[in-house]
Amino acid sequence: MPDDVYFSGGLSREIKPPDSSLREAILRWCDNVQNRKQNGHAAMATILVIDDEDSILNVVEAYLKADGNTVHVARDGVQGLAAFHRYNPELVILDIMLPQMDGIEVLQHIRRESNVYIMMLTAKSEEFDRVMGLTVGADDYLTKPFSPRELAARVKAILRRGRGAAQDERQIFTFKHLKIDTQRYEVWQNGEPIELTALEFKLLATLAAYAGMVLSREQLLERVWGYDFYGEARVVDVHIGHIRQKLEQDPTDPQFIMTIRGVGYKFVDEPA
Repeated sequence: MPDDVYFSGGLSREIKPPDSSLREAILRWCDNVQNRKQNGHAAMATILVIDDEDSILNVVEAYLKADGNTVHVARDGVQGLAAFHRYNPELVILDIMLPQMDGIEVLQHIRRESNVYIMMLTAKSEEFDRVMGLTVGADDYLTKPFSPRELAARVKAILRRGRGAAQDERQIFTFKHLKIDTQRYEVWQNGEPIELTALEFKLLATLAAYAGMVLSREQLLERVWGYDFYGEARVVDVHIGHIRQKLEQDPTDPQFIMTIRGVGYKFVDEPA
């Protein structure tokens, strides 16, 4: 199958960096989470694709099955939600514009009960819906027209990264104001629990690993999302905004995740 087919359908604050053992432990955990499904273990995942265009379903299904995955398809939102409950997929690829029940509503239903990875398929004209989808719980999006090879590459990276840490990878990292438990995916701020999604957690942990240093959006995409930069940098900004809403006393004046204009983001907190 040809690969060139496309389918439409306070910044100057100085802080003391974390000590080397803390930083190395966080970095080791991030690498372990991203790499533990390599060497063949990323294959044979169960993937649900929900889209009402047969041309997209057929080619996406073929590409994903060629990589050894089990793929189920649904052609409207109601069927998609039923298939989700029936097959318990590890990844959902979800179109926004669906009959019966639109993709945003399907996404909301899934997020009430599951932390499964969800990638949206959107048209360039669906800017509002794309932002809304990220706001209500989608992890990523791919804009139509897209190359099925790009989609397959992202799926491989997602499955390599996985959702949680293995039992023997537990580390508890303690900063002055934040404590991070990498096995339980829990964060405490001044002793109070902060609820983050799995992706938000890894994004925060990655920034914390480089406390006091600036990471570009491209660097965050590569380490947290697990694939090379494809031009969808806004997904980073949206999830940073989610973390700030949960972590910062005033999200418009952040104290932990600083924006370095034209460059990226920087985490600031001192080791305990």
